[in-house]
Amino acid sequence: MKKKLLMLLTAAALLLSLMAGCSGNTNPTQQPSSPPATTAPPSAAPSEAPTTAPTPEAPSTIMFTDSAGREVELPANITKISPSGALAQMFILAIAPDLLITTASEYPAEMLQYIPENVSALPIVGQFYGSDDLNFESIAAIGPEVVIDIGEPKKTIVEDMDSITENLAIPAIHITAALDSSPEAFRTLGKILNREEEGEALAQYCEKVLSQTADIMARVGENKKTALYCLGDAGLNVLAATSFHSEILDYVTDNLAVVDEPSSRGSGNETDMEQLLLWNPEILLFAPESIYSTVSSDAAWQQMQAVQSGAYYEVPNGPYNWMGSPPSINRYLGMQWLTKILYPEYAEFDLYETVSEYYSLFYHHDLTQAEYDALTQNSLAAVS
Repeated sequence: MKKKLLMLLTAAALLLSLMAGCSGNTNPTQQPSSPPATTAPPSAAPSEAPTTAPTPEAPSTIMFTDSAGREVELPANITKISPSGALAQMFILAIAPDLLITTASEYPAEMLQYIPENVSALPIVGQFYGSDDLNFESIAAIGPEVVIDIGEPKKTIVEDMDSITENLAIPAIHITAALDSSPEAFRTLGKILNREEEGEALAQYCEKVLSQTADIMARVGENKKTALYCLGDAGLNVLAATSFHSEILDYVTDNLAVVDEPSSRGSGNETDMEQLLLWNPEILLFAPESIYSTVSSDAAWQQMQAVQSGAYYEVPNGPYNWMGSPPSINRYLGMQWLTKILYPEYAEFDLYETVSEYYSLFYHHDLTQAEYDALTQNSLAAVS
């Protein structure tokens, strides 16, 4: 009996304990430890990740209208250029020497110090004008993306560029570049070669020299020095007034070599000592490798006032003739050199500084004082 009563009491105690635990969880004064989760209203759309429009591919070609008025399709990213000749080569050497894959002619060994090594080692394929020995077969085998012609446009320029294109099955373009339009030519090259910063720096240098020279010549006015430019083994050829090659000479001097038919060739017009004596200029300029070193001991040349006064000079040369040959951007050096030696009272710039800037921009070469002195050793002071 006692045993049954003990079992009933134990069961009752267990039941009370369970009921107490359940009633603790339903206490209305107890707050939840964190706010209840909320759900979006049924009408809310699920969020989506933002989408980015695909970037359009850059065009692989561009349309370019060259100076001859020809519309030509070019690669948008030109990496391989063949110049049509020496003039074009000089422009491209200045703005993008790494894109040249051929050259027009060989550089003399003594000039290689001024030329980037990659350029001096390139295959030589000739030129379309001048020597007229452009080797189409060699160019085709090398595989440029474009042939670029720069300089004075010939009367047949459209037919010439079309013939290069047809022979090579690659585009050929012409960019006109006279002395005063060279800045614009560099800007044009900068655009089509994606070298606009380099093109602008070269253009600004040319514009600075043109402005500087114009100012000097305005101050000189009618008081230009009379001059002759003599070349050839005997010094009896002259650059005739109004010829393409005499542009700088005509600009900064009174070029006395007036002839009936000025030659368009760099070798000039042939004349004789009798005519030279009749002209008898104040200043004589001798081309590199002419007779500068012997005129002082030659009885005929000694009759000329320029030789008697020591006012004769050899044109600096390296890697190109500063006055021309070919008549291209090297003539900016010629303008500065001539105005400095002929009109020093007006040419107030430092010639070494401006020549050094040219060599850095156009040849990518840091010109030393010793190199400058060697280039101008027969070109600055009158011979005593």
